[in-house]
Amino acid sequence: MIKITFPDGNVREYAEGVSSYDIAKSISEGLARKVLSAEVNGEVWDLSRPINTDATFKLFTWDDQKGKSTFWHSSAHLMAEALEVLYPGVKFGIGPAIDNGFYYDIDLGGKVLTQEDLPRIEEKMRELSKKNSVYQRRDVSKAEALQYFTEKGDQYKLELINDLADGTITFYTQGNFVDLCRGPHIPDTGHIKAIKLLNIAGAYWRGDEKNKQLTRIYGITFPKQGELDEYLKMLEEAKKRDHRKLGRELEIYTTDESVGQGLILWMPNGAAIIEQLEKLAKRKEDQGGYLRVKTPHIAKEDLYITSGHLPYYADSMYPPMELEGTKYYLKAMNCPHHHKIFDAMPRSYRELPMRLAEYGTCYRYEESGALFGLMRVRGLTMNDAHIYCTEEQFESEFKAVNAMYLHYFKVFGIEKYVMRFSTHEPKKLGQKYLDNPEMWKRTEDMVRRVLIDSGIPYVEVPDEAAFYGPKIDIQIFSAIGREFTLATNQVDFGQPLRFNLTYVDRDNQPKVPIVIHRAPLSTHERFIGFLLEHYAGNFPVWLAPVQVAVLPISDKFNEYAEAVVNVLKKHEIRTTLDTRSEKIGRKIRDAEVKKVPCMLIIGEQEMMNGTVSLRKHGEGDKGSMSPEDFAKSISEEVAEVFA
Repeated sequence: MIKITFPDGNVREYAEGVSSYDIAKSISEGLARKVLSAEVNGEVWDLSRPINTDATFKLFTWDDQKGKSTFWHSSAHLMAEALEVLYPGVKFGIGPAIDNGFYYDIDLGGKVLTQEDLPRIEEKMRELSKKNSVYQRRDVSKAEALQYFTEKGDQYKLELINDLADGTITFYTQGNFVDLCRGPHIPDTGHIKAIKLLNIAGAYWRGDEKNKQLTRIYGITFPKQGELDEYLKMLEEAKKRDHRKLGRELEIYTTDESVGQGLILWMPNGAAIIEQLEKLAKRKEDQGGYLRVKTPHIAKEDLYITSGHLPYYADSMYPPMELEGTKYYLKAMNCPHHHKIFDAMPRSYRELPMRLAEYGTCYRYEESGALFGLMRVRGLTMNDAHIYCTEEQFESEFKAVNAMYLHYFKVFGIEKYVMRFSTHEPKKLGQKYLDNPEMWKRTEDMVRRVLIDSGIPYVEVPDEAAFYGPKIDIQIFSAIGREFTLATNQVDFGQPLRFNLTYVDRDNQPKVPIVIHRAPLSTHERFIGFLLEHYAGNFPVWLAPVQVAVLPISDKFNEYAEAVVNVLKKHEIRTTLDTRSEKIGRKIRDAEVKKVPCMLIIGEQEMMNGTVSLRKHGEGDKGSMSPEDFAKSISEEVAEVFA
């Protein structure tokens, strides 16, 4: 008999060789019908794989992200099977699950697929899914795997196999389709009820621009048609909110090939948003006792060797510049620079906690295929800070950081969020993680206690911590339910040791501080991208790049309109004046298109009475008032945010 330990700590005994499906069935028939995969000793398995040793155990259904991932990876195989039927001779790259759905990279020789081809592939997938073909796993030798794909003529799979060690290779078969795959997979194709192929893109093999460009087909599937219908409605709304489309229409940012891919050029409207975000952050950080610092955009190679980022992080950094025999790198992270500021002079426990904050610009060389609008870029300016504290101060500091996140969620109307608490895997100490089991246990216990005491919703994710300590990834959801990774809140007990950071404690002995890395407002790029989609471009008054458009009905009211603008500018209200010789209806429409929150209409009556007529974006007319009263109302609304 073997012992199976469930997430709640309950232990049951089963016969050796029991499958995850059998365990699910022993709990309830209903659960067995819904379960898609299982986690056995931290690894996600097919339900049919026999378990031969004592194991920790967890079951995944469609309600779990790992269940969805298994479902979507299996759907990629179903699509590949359909493609092989429709396009004999097709060659396959990789076909993983992604955050929402899946894709497969394929080589059709000289044939070009278009969007018009997707419904035909979908129909074949539906036909094959109804056969309820079982996903079967089989261990194969390297020689057998090479022989199979040599006979099939698939050079992409052969290249992948050559990188694998003998004894680690598995094939999966469903119906007449065989693929090289680690798995896991759902029990059979019959689970896949609703199918939609979304789009086609190009993708270089293995992300290398020197390799051949393959055709990438994206798709998504669901166990029920209603869920697919709901998702497609959300996608349509998301298209309207696409930050790339809105960023162009609202003149927020641009890019240019002569500058470089992934390097953002902020236009005046984007710069205005950035200034307000920085003003908000600086205000809250001043209240929280942070000290502002500035660091250079480059540093010597030695700094990043000390920090541990080189050579391990080199692929994500721009190549070095060599001057006078010394290598310099563009800054990819702020933390080593902040550590040097902390270490610039002797520190006492009386100075701790020391909170060093910077909106620092960093540069990371993302693969060109991974770049995406503002979400994946090569130049990023982050709301960074590092808190140096004693172990006794850690919990209160970590709690204060989380409280800052919650404050920002309220300011930006983020109602749904979850914190992913990433912990280490003890078996990987000294390899993936710093070899200090005592500090891992202490810091993880402290983080867990803060989360529980604060009542913050969180999920615990094993084996995803940073090398130097546990971390929290903040997942937020936009107004239409799209999920974004905002930032991380990390504990670091490793880098202080690497940099030999110390402070003198009460007993006059040197001690090593704990460091908290935090960035509640993420980077300007990612956060403004999120806000564009979250607000659909309809920024609240305090954040809108242009808060007020003054619209005179005709040229003879321009002089009074200019006087109104001067009143607003005295109150630091961001204002434009439209003196074009256009009808007022056109001026209003243009201001609405630009999503300006407030429009002040000025005509004969307003000039005679010394008033303005207020119109709000998307709401219509709101009546008349004096320019001064209007300005005060806007100023008060903005002041509440920064209070």
